[in-house]
Amino acid sequence: MQNVIELLQSHRSIRKFTNQPIEPDLLKALIRSGQSAATSSNLQGVSVIRVRNPETRAAMAKHAGGQAYVEEAAEFLVFCADLNRSGWCCEQSGTPMAEGMTEHFIIATVDVALFAQNVVVAAESEGLGICYIGGLRNNPEPVSELLALPEHVYPVFGLCLGYPDQDPECKPRLPLDAVLMEEHYQPVNPELIAEYDEVMRDYYQRRTHGQLNRAWSEDMPELLGKKSRPHMKAFLDSKGFKLR
Repeated sequence: MQNVIELLQSHRSIRKFTNQPIEPDLLKALIRSGQSAATSSNLQGVSVIRVRNPETRAAMAKHAGGQAYVEEAAEFLVFCADLNRSGWCCEQSGTPMAEGMTEHFIIATVDVALFAQNVVVAAESEGLGICYIGGLRNNPEPVSELLALPEHVYPVFGLCLGYPDQDPECKPRLPLDAVLMEEHYQPVNPELIAEYDEVMRDYYQRRTHGQLNRAWSEDMPELLGKKSRPHMKAFLDSKGFKLR
């Protein structure tokens, strides 16, 4: 088994998978690993939906922006932030859940991220490849309908799981000094950003055989300089997450 630190630092997104299935016992072990993640106040605000129906998979792929690997991966899981189960407990006790609390929303969403990352690390330790599918939030309403999600549950992201049929290079990350700070927040260091920009240009040049020449700092205005999924606020309101 790989050293854990080496395993974590070798993460890549896999978008091509073999036809080899994942053994049921292994899949259950991965989900149990997710359940072992930290959870605030033991809320355990996560539900995982395994999608096997080919028609549903095809619809999910379409709603996620045409990502074919959603259909092709051995397993496709949808990770949901879930306050419905804990809300039911409140109802049974005669103390209704205080709806719309931002903190509850954050707790459940963070629980999902921690749970899923445990699943991912466990999967990669077993030779599996993964790809997160945040594109489900492009069309959260039809995704929710396909999964019959009740109030107080929303799909955070999907996850493709399978045995890799490709060996991509790890995508470089920002220099450690750009993210690890001492005692207080440090201003942006232009030299570190410029250094990383060149690393990313080289990476994209290799990955695309010279077709793409792009820097990280140039990507940020594309990402943050425009509205991003503005429908999510209304959608979350409709699912009972009326944040206050």
